[in-house]
Amino acid sequence: MLQGKRVLLRALQRDDLESLCRFNNDLEIELAGGGDPPMPQPLEFLQAEFAAQASSGGRDNARFAIEADGKFIGQCALFNFDSTARTCELGITIGDKDYWGKGYGGEAIQLLLDYAFRLRNQRKVFLCVNGNNARAQRAYLACGFVEEGRLRQQVWSNGAYDDLVYMGILSDEWEKSHPEPR
Repeated sequence: MLQGKRVLLRALQRDDLESLCRFNNDLEIELAGGGDPPMPQPLEFLQAEFAAQASSGGRDNARFAIEADGKFIGQCALFNFDSTARTCELGITIGDKDYWGKGYGGEAIQLLLDYAFRLRNQRKVFLCVNGNNARAQRAYLACGFVEEGRLRQQVWSNGAYDDLVYMGILSDEWEKSHPEPR
């Protein structure tokens, strides 16, 4: 649906669920995401969740599979839409570690921001990231996000309390770095 130079954002398919289950049950990937404690997730849970969402229909789902080199490497989404403030939250996971640190996540974020601002008319996109996840914070800063706040020792992760960092980007900030019509 959304094509970049190396990344395609498309609808999540049933065929993606086995890889997604592997990603969701990989401790290193789960700890990089932060937030909730890692918990085992059976494939049947993902299949049931997928079936429930598919049967409800609708067009408001802003969850995308991330594809590179013809393979599913992760997922990203916009959620927590506030129609009055025109804001939403962004989340992303590159689950295939062969694609970590090579710019695929940044390209997916840029595509998702273009979608949020140009196609969904959002005014602001925000996210939360663990304070100890410097790699993710660098990627978000490179995409134009700025730190907006920090909740100290808010998240229990990997045996320690970590800060939760709030970051955001406004549509006019995005437009300044992307002035041409897309």
